[in-house]
Amino acid sequence: MDLAALRAKTPDHWKLATAIRVLAIDAVQAANSGHPGMPMGMADVATVLFRNHLKFDAKAPNWADRDRFVLSAGHGSMLLYALLHLTGYEQATLEEVKNFRQWGARMAGHPEYGHLEGVETTTGPLGQGISTAVGMAIAEKSMAARFGKKLVDHKIWVIAGDGCLMEGISQEAIGLAGKQELDNLIVLWDNNNITIDGRVTVSDVTDQKARFAASGWDVLSCDGHDAEDIDRALTAAKKAKRPVLVDCKTLIGFGSPNKADSYAVHGAPLGDAEIKLTREAYGWEHGPFVIPADIKAEWEAIGAKGAAERAEWEARLAALPAGKRAEFERQMARGVAPKLAGAIRAFKKAQSEAAPKVATRKASEMVLAAVNPVVPETIGGSADLTGSNLTKTSDIEDFMPGNHKGRYMRYGIREHAMAAAMNGMYLHGGVRPYGGTFFCFTDYARGAMRLSSLMGVPTVYVMTHDSIGLGEDGPTHQPVEHLAICRATPNTWTFRPADVIETAEAWELALSSERTPSVLALSRQNLPTLRTKHEAKNLTAKGAYVIAEAEGKRQAILMATGSEVEIALKARALLQAEAIGTRVVSMPCMELFAAQDEAYRKRILPAGGVRVAVEAAIRQPWDRWLLGERGMERKAGFVGMEGFGASAPAERLYAEFGITPEAIAAKVKSLL
Repeated sequence: MDLAALRAKTPDHWKLATAIRVLAIDAVQAANSGHPGMPMGMADVATVLFRNHLKFDAKAPNWADRDRFVLSAGHGSMLLYALLHLTGYEQATLEEVKNFRQWGARMAGHPEYGHLEGVETTTGPLGQGISTAVGMAIAEKSMAARFGKKLVDHKIWVIAGDGCLMEGISQEAIGLAGKQELDNLIVLWDNNNITIDGRVTVSDVTDQKARFAASGWDVLSCDGHDAEDIDRALTAAKKAKRPVLVDCKTLIGFGSPNKADSYAVHGAPLGDAEIKLTREAYGWEHGPFVIPADIKAEWEAIGAKGAAERAEWEARLAALPAGKRAEFERQMARGVAPKLAGAIRAFKKAQSEAAPKVATRKASEMVLAAVNPVVPETIGGSADLTGSNLTKTSDIEDFMPGNHKGRYMRYGIREHAMAAAMNGMYLHGGVRPYGGTFFCFTDYARGAMRLSSLMGVPTVYVMTHDSIGLGEDGPTHQPVEHLAICRATPNTWTFRPADVIETAEAWELALSSERTPSVLALSRQNLPTLRTKHEAKNLTAKGAYVIAEAEGKRQAILMATGSEVEIALKARALLQAEAIGTRVVSMPCMELFAAQDEAYRKRILPAGGVRVAVEAAIRQPWDRWLLGERGMERKAGFVGMEGFGASAPAERLYAEFGITPEAIAAKVKSLL
């Protein structure tokens, strides 16, 4: 490619794009780590986007009606960091650029949400960014439908690479976006035909443009190094009536005489000799990290071009009736709905009196029927299991083209994209998402669920059919290790409620959370209401509490969750009949119990006596409470699963696997 000709054709553009390239090259070289090739290749596209099309104000990075820009190809993080620095984001200083990938740096190896303003989501695991962006586009449509286009009218722009499009989650996401006709979503494909192993063609033959077209997208193409051609394509993309893929044909490592268009420039510094040659090829005569004042000023002017539009938007917001303005600001700031706590208290009181015997998945539906009318920002959904997850309430309609006021998503059999889209909805602001599938299918959603925890995004995962208690579907559908996996994930609340009251309390916590996602593991089988005396306090917030005290001298403590609390209470009755004083502790959320002070934990789990944990899952997460916290191994036991389940009615399975009141009582007596 003739660099001199491109430089002569659009000299102003050339110097702006080159500033991105050299910053990326220098930062990766200084860190001796990183991915310079992608920023070098996509600098032209990014320059045209930020200069001519992206609606933003660098001095107001959280402006609600800004366009969202997602770098799905997160390994090319220096592209984003360079743009944020050049356009004048306050946190994106030159010192931060120089500190790229070092301890304490805002500019982490891959973009990390919450570290640096202007980073809209954590990316790096390929495919997550484009999928999260679908959720942002859904949230934009929902907010526009509820508050009007004078307040909400913006685009979601994505730069995605070949790897993003190879990951399976991307097909789930683009299929969902195509079905929803999300014309506010534009994906710029860095089509450079290079992965770590070499050419894309060593592992893939997919016609990506045909694939997107088949999924309901408009598909455009441009020369990713011709500023005028890029501008033409992006202008057309903004006018489309469906989501758009723009095929940007680029050279990875553009301008590097010896490494461009090869995997050698994908994930390693260029080296001093190649950097010198590349600077010469660019016609860039400045040293490392030096951006001439005139170029920096021009970039900062680009960063300020949205200020007038933002001021006009702020005037429109200020002109709203006070109540509507306050509600918009609350939802965008992700504040807790003011009527949530009252609705939960009223629900708990009514249910403790009615004492229904219902599956906790049904209890969840009952809670949502009380919550959805008073929390207008909820958007629910299910991965094609609505009738099993019970996630749709009668007061909400489907979100679909032509009805963006609908608050229920039909995700289809797309657990992974559902989870990523929910992350995107929350990150956009204005939406509290929840979505359901079977608990064992957390396996299919794991990548995005991990990012919920990592980013501090309080997505709510409604995971039903939580144990062998689902019965006849057998071990493929019976989760036994999944509670341990969820509990092992940092910054996750894993709730396994024992009845309708604990289910309501779990929902209150999940919808009030500021930075922690929640997994609600809910039963298929009916469970009795165990707490029939109304308690206004949210006991689940403590993580564990005494649900039945020992009569006489306490000799044993039974700990259980979910459907096994009822069984533990029956075991207690057997033990008490033999004058063995037995306390039962319900532990709906281990993470919240671990967060309590030691004095509280000591009251619930005092020293002495026997401890037995009961759960229709593997033992692993219970050892802290059995062996630690004043416990003793010789006085500790577990009643639960040691392997996978089987296909049979639930009652038969519990009997065959020894999760019965009699087995629990026998375990206690063997340890006394």
